[in-house]
Amino acid sequence: MLKVKRSMQPVILIMILYADHSVATPTKTDRMVEAAHESSALAPQSIETSILCAGDIMLVGSAKPVIAQRGIEYPFDRIRSIIEAADLAIGNLEMPLATSGDPFPDKEFVFVGQPKLAQGIAKAGFDVLALANNHIGDYGDEALLETLEVLSANNLLYCGAGPDLQTARQPAIVKSRNVYIAVLAYSKTYPFEFFAGEGDPGTVNGIAEIFVPDIKAARERANLVVVSFHWSGELVTEPREYQEWIGKKAIDAGADLVFGHHPHVLQGIEVYRGKIIAYSLGDFVFGSGSESKHTGAILRVTFRDGKTKRAAIDEIRTLSQKWGTEIIAEENRGIIKL
Repeated sequence: MLKVKRSMQPVILIMILYADHSVATPTKTDRMVEAAHESSALAPQSIETSILCAGDIMLVGSAKPVIAQRGIEYPFDRIRSIIEAADLAIGNLEMPLATSGDPFPDKEFVFVGQPKLAQGIAKAGFDVLALANNHIGDYGDEALLETLEVLSANNLLYCGAGPDLQTARQPAIVKSRNVYIAVLAYSKTYPFEFFAGEGDPGTVNGIAEIFVPDIKAARERANLVVVSFHWSGELVTEPREYQEWIGKKAIDAGADLVFGHHPHVLQGIEVYRGKIIAYSLGDFVFGSGSESKHTGAILRVTFRDGKTKRAAIDEIRTLSQKWGTEIIAEENRGIIKL
């Protein structure tokens, strides 16, 4: 396993998997989003496809006064070019975006953001948001359902939550040029009350009885399958045994890429059967006052003919508002502007 080393100072990593030859940076101008398609419509892959994965996004708490002063696009200003360069960008939305609902009782930390924050996420270049986590249900079913409407109104696809279990299990499917990409999301965290049921809104429980058939079904509808897991424990830097089992089980079922979040810190990266399992990408933009939660990563993977290519990892200083470090995307690296 390739271990990502932590620095004493807050850092963000850009982990980039590239082909062996240089190619022009793809754009999103030719992207078409589709909810579903017939398997016979799958086109053979003859081009490279880049997928960007980011960790936790929570735009309240310590982020709220900064956004109030500088605007909803500010948290993503210095990273927007990197997000937009990917054919598909995925993040974990760790809060409902709603004006309705009531806080979940007896939960220490509950988050909710104004619906307008979705505009900033969309303008940052994200395409799909994973909702299977321990905060999307913080303000109850009403706020969750409003969140789904808000995301759709801002042309953001989502997965991992829905008005009932069957709907929540459906993948978000994106068509980028001639490649169909399916994204699934699952939670392995409390509270269990957040899990969807038959006729009950909520998130998808990350158990094999659910994710294995989901991945196999998505495999029939897409050229590539990406799976998000919200798992492990906060500030845990080593993946737990069950994470490794689940990650490999997902790959065996047909996933091309697995990435995780929830610990707020980085965990290791494993290559299994030629596929990437990034156990925790930490925080992406997270409004916490804790210095221990200022470590995160962006994972960008390039596929060609359905296979991942060689990896390059560049460690760079955090994009946090506190430090204001500016990063420029240049060829295969993130460059710090001094």
